[in-house]
Amino acid sequence: MEKIYVDNAGTTPMAPEVIEVMSQTMRDVFGNASATNSFGRKARQVLQASRQVIADSINAAQANEIIFTSGGTESDNTAILMTAKKRKNEGRHLITTKIEHEAVLKPMEYLEKNGYEVTYLDVDQNGLISLDELKQALRPDTILVSIMTGNNEVGSHMPIHEIGEIVAQSNAWFHTDAVQAYGITEIDVKRDQIDLLSTTAHKLNGPKMVGFLYERAGLELEPLILGGEQELKRRAGTENIAGIAGFAKAVELEQNERELLQERYQSFKTHLITRLRQKGVDFEVNGKHGADELPQVISLWFKGCASDALLTNLDLAGIAAAAGSACTAGSLEPSHVLQAMYGADDPRISETLRFSFGRYNTLAEIETVADKLAELCQRLKK
Repeated sequence: MEKIYVDNAGTTPMAPEVIEVMSQTMRDVFGNASATNSFGRKARQVLQASRQVIADSINAAQANEIIFTSGGTESDNTAILMTAKKRKNEGRHLITTKIEHEAVLKPMEYLEKNGYEVTYLDVDQNGLISLDELKQALRPDTILVSIMTGNNEVGSHMPIHEIGEIVAQSNAWFHTDAVQAYGITEIDVKRDQIDLLSTTAHKLNGPKMVGFLYERAGLELEPLILGGEQELKRRAGTENIAGIAGFAKAVELEQNERELLQERYQSFKTHLITRLRQKGVDFEVNGKHGADELPQVISLWFKGCASDALLTNLDLAGIAAAAGSACTAGSLEPSHVLQAMYGADDPRISETLRFSFGRYNTLAEIETVADKLAELCQRLKK
């Protein structure tokens, strides 16, 4: 049976080129980057070269603004919790949105239990915030605004440049969770006045358990993880040199092919929508198909067809999709993203699937997915 993977927003398969770089690094560069011997120096060279590649990818002013972490969750937690700790005497108010990933929402909830106040911005039915509401929410005691670049469930792309301009006029710092957007969309931390940015490698055909936090020079956050003096004393723990080298390779691949991949993913979306309509499937796009979206993610409401039944039958047919975030899919809780966009009682909350494309998908696979969905929707609605 042919296997089709359209759950790339959950994770991506590692690119062969990444695996090759990691294998070579594990074999030839096994030293500890903190060691002063020749093996350590060789590891440190790989570390610094990778750091420069990644710094350049977001137009960071200097390579040392990149802190390697275990992934997006650690990076988000560090940015939020350590900002709150450092700036607690300046204010205890933070702003985020109702559709953030749990890696942002959970630290925010933790801070609320410890004397901080958090404003959760609403989103419209396209998954976008109101810039006027952001302006109104900012206060003299606001110390951090954390708004994701692109949403992992519906693919909405926030107006990051405009948000950065607004926050820059306040006392707050601007953090963005760019896990779903990094690589496939252009990010410029200088242009967009971003102070802190989090992301991970496994969303762009890199390895798991490797990510980075961009921390603008001068912020000087305390480390979340304590121990040794790695990462210029900003994140303890011996660096995963092979994983970091693989991450840098994945970034290079994505940058070299970004426009091609963007066009391909948009064509997949258009083709999926067109074929479903031709097959007479009763569905709607959650959010909008067009501007202000990530090219690789699309969320569809299949009217009258339960998400769990669709997912189970697709899986039996060899097609891997998702109902929402992979980090919450194992729970019985409905999507907080769709609830924020449409309300808690909207039927689409239990009748939605997310399809997310990757560099190894083909148009023929998209046609197969559409045809199988048409067959299932017709059967499940009887």
